Amino acid sequence: MPCDSKGHRSDQEQKHIVSSENADAGSEPASGPGTGPEAGHEGEHDRSVWDVVVVGAGPAGASAAYAAAVAGRRVLLLEKAELPRYKTCGGGIIGPSRDALPPGFELPLRDRVHAVTFSMNGRLARTRRSRRMLFGLINRPEFDASLVEHAQKAGAVLRTGASVSRVQQHGPAVPDRRTVAVVLADGETILARAVVGADGSAGRIGAHVGVKLDQVDLGLELEIPVPPTVAEDWAGRVLIDWGPLPGSYGWVFPKGDTLTVGVISARGDGAATKRYLEDFVAKQGLAGFEPAVSSGHLTRCRSDDSPLSRGRVLVCGDAAGLLEPWTREGISFALRSGRLAGEWAVRIAEAHDAVDARRQALNYAFAIKAGLGVEMSVGRRMLSVFERRPGLLHALITGFRPAWKAFADITRGVTSLGGLVRTHPLARRALDVLDRQQAGAARSTEKGGREPAREDEERDKDRKDGAVTP
Repeated sequence: MPCDSKGHRSDQEQKHIVSSENADAGSEPASGPGTGPEAGHEGEHDRSVWDVVVVGAGPAGASAAYAAAVAGRRVLLLEKAELPRYKTCGGGIIGPSRDALPPGFELPLRDRVHAVTFSMNGRLARTRRSRRMLFGLINRPEFDASLVEHAQKAGAVLRTGASVSRVQQHGPAVPDRRTVAVVLADGETILARAVVGADGSAGRIGAHVGVKLDQVDLGLELEIPVPPTVAEDWAGRVLIDWGPLPGSYGWVFPKGDTLTVGVISARGDGAATKRYLEDFVAKQGLAGFEPAVSSGHLTRCRSDDSPLSRGRVLVCGDAAGLLEPWTREGISFALRSGRLAGEWAVRIAEAHDAVDARRQALNYAFAIKAGLGVEMSVGRRMLSVFERRPGLLHALITGFRPAWKAFADITRGVTSLGGLVRTHPLARRALDVLDRQQAGAARSTEKGGREPAREDEERDKDRKDGAVTP
């Protein structure tokens, strides 16, 4: 889930990093093909046209740039920040993330998880173990920088310090209907046959496309350096705590001599989320350690009818609101949607008219909805159940072996939430039963919520008549 500005900050600076929205990635300017006038500031704007311009160099943007560059296209990757930079993110690399990485990519793993401790607001803790690795843990600065390097090796040109102010598909800056103008904050205009927006959920490209978001959550996170004795206790094991707020949970992820500790809940009561984090840290016996980083981040999920393109512009990752609604896991969604966006951006770049470009954009949307969209739909159902019945899910995953196996299979990438419901009749029936129970509970709550109101009205009336004393 969230910045070094230029490499490293001082310890004092690191303690107060708060990113309310996606800070973009970046790196030193690339050398090699494409780093001439079209990639820099030369006074007069170079009128050469890139095949694909990608905005944002996080996992989604780097994946899109890699996919388009591997196809042999001229690709420019724009980033307003510098690499490495911090991102509020647990850093869990599950199977779908690993499978979406470029060939030959070596994960900079800080730990390999073989055990998970589940708890309910600090109580009823139970640990489940696995002989095989469940998932890996990374630090985002290293991970993101490596992804960008792979995109560069494939031929993409990286340009940092480039803040995009707007995208234009019509007007004097656009020479023809096959071209998109990317206008930077300093007024420079860069031309492209296709644009991929990967600049976060509050970025310029998502606004241009008209992305609609219907679930916003607040994640708070600490990076806590710990002594070797404490680090050893956590090695190979993570903690997931179902929290006191509806839909909330917390985590402890070990990364060598540092523990990543965080919580997430629905946006709206930041004070309560902060209290949950403070209580959570204290219950783990970590309150006495000084965090090196304290950060915050908003995660946003797209609406079902939210667009994924506009003309020759596509969005992916956070910019498209693509993440798993229940766990708010976003890395795998960024990598997978970024790769698809890069592949279809190539097709859009080759389109000679608006009709063909529109056809390719619709194919991209279909590919996203058929895969990630199905997973998000199941994730929404899981979140809805979890908000009302966290104890039931805790009991299932800690005491019902098939539920634990399903969790392990999902984290390893053997299946997904969507695949689990589609291929396992028991899982599908269980979710249907939970849906019906939830709907019934909602009706009961609605009815129960009205009855006391009527009772209160009658009690007030009796008080006025002197029949009831307070």
